[in-house]
Amino acid sequence: MGVGRGQNVTWAAWAVLGLAIVVEAGPAQEAGGDIGARLLADPTVRAALAAVERNERQILDEQVRLCEIPAPPFKEQARAEAFRRAFEALGLENVRVDAEGNVLGERPGTSRGPHLVFSAHLDTVFPEGTDVRVRREGTLLRGPGIGDDCRGLAVVLGVIRAMRDAGVQTPGPITFVGTVGEEGLGDLRGVKRLFNETLKGRVDRFVSVDGTGWGITHIAVGSRRYRVTFKGPGGHSYGAFGLVNPIHALGRAVGAIADIEVPASPKTTFNVGRIGGGTSVNSIAFEAWMEIDMRSADPSALRAVDARIQQAIDRALAAENARWRKGTLTVDRQLVGERPAGRTPEEAPVVQAVVSVTRALRLPVSLDEGSTDSNIPMSLGIPAVTIDGGGRGSGAHSLGETFDATDSWKGTQRALLVAIALAQK
Repeated sequence: MGVGRGQNVTWAAWAVLGLAIVVEAGPAQEAGGDIGARLLADPTVRAALAAVERNERQILDEQVRLCEIPAPPFKEQARAEAFRRAFEALGLENVRVDAEGNVLGERPGTSRGPHLVFSAHLDTVFPEGTDVRVRREGTLLRGPGIGDDCRGLAVVLGVIRAMRDAGVQTPGPITFVGTVGEEGLGDLRGVKRLFNETLKGRVDRFVSVDGTGWGITHIAVGSRRYRVTFKGPGGHSYGAFGLVNPIHALGRAVGAIADIEVPASPKTTFNVGRIGGGTSVNSIAFEAWMEIDMRSADPSALRAVDARIQQAIDRALAAENARWRKGTLTVDRQLVGERPAGRTPEEAPVVQAVVSVTRALRLPVSLDEGSTDSNIPMSLGIPAVTIDGGGRGSGAHSLGETFDATDSWKGTQRALLVAIALAQK
């Protein structure tokens, strides 16, 4: 019987194939053993994988249920409480909410280490009042946040349930976490709290489940975000004509930023994402503001584009002040977000373990870069990856976001094997 990538093969078929399903050597084997194959040879692990496939309908129901609980930026409490109750119902120990709002629950190991943190983020990008109801259309789920990151949250619960149902024991303890503040101006506040206070000095390995598909993010894209405000005296559009205008200065700055050239490799980006200011059409504004996002996986490239954007702002300020004879503009720059860049090298045991598990399940291997909760541990030198949660998604961060659940159980199976593999000595 041929087993092809993307085919809907039940776990019973995988179990019969056993070790034979790993048909090609990979870096994990060269580094001293293929953990994916070894795990698939374990009857308890096979039972847990079977439980995942059997429970996927329940996992999808939880994905919908959690997604219909609003979790706008800085207001994740209701969803966090539902996640906390789910942790308790699944039998985790020391279930709690830390000072930042992260939900934590522990699954002891048979020894003291390694300590794995296995997480997904609770928050969404959508403001308070957004209609978060999910519509089901066959295998398609449609609703804001259904993939990013309601899928990750549901996968985390699916992993806990499968380990409980099959009686899986790991040498190292696993702390399961739902983090707050991963999106937007949340600025990774949840995972920053984990590593700076809640679990400081106690984490050996970190995994986040974020989004849909099969990617393995091992390169952390750093970012800087500014709120830039031009300020002036303001006045009547006719009576005070000739007065310096913050909105005009803002326009000059945006135009200059738009003309900045950045390298394609390392990929470096910038975006003016929001602007505002003024009081009425017949008033010269007393202030105007914009929010800027810039990103790169290369810290030096990020510093370079930051410097060029600051120069564009300075030139815009000087040009507006020089244009008019009345008044003086000033500019205020506020750093509202900073995510450090970092990486877990491709040859690192943590990355190769995830690659091994992915290959063992005959899933595509895709090593990626991105901006996720893993930025923080990577920047601290702690082995970390972010994995996708399976299925197929579209429209992330839009009201039309969708999740196609066809064969999505394979994503939960991979997450389960990753959790077990990284809790080994």
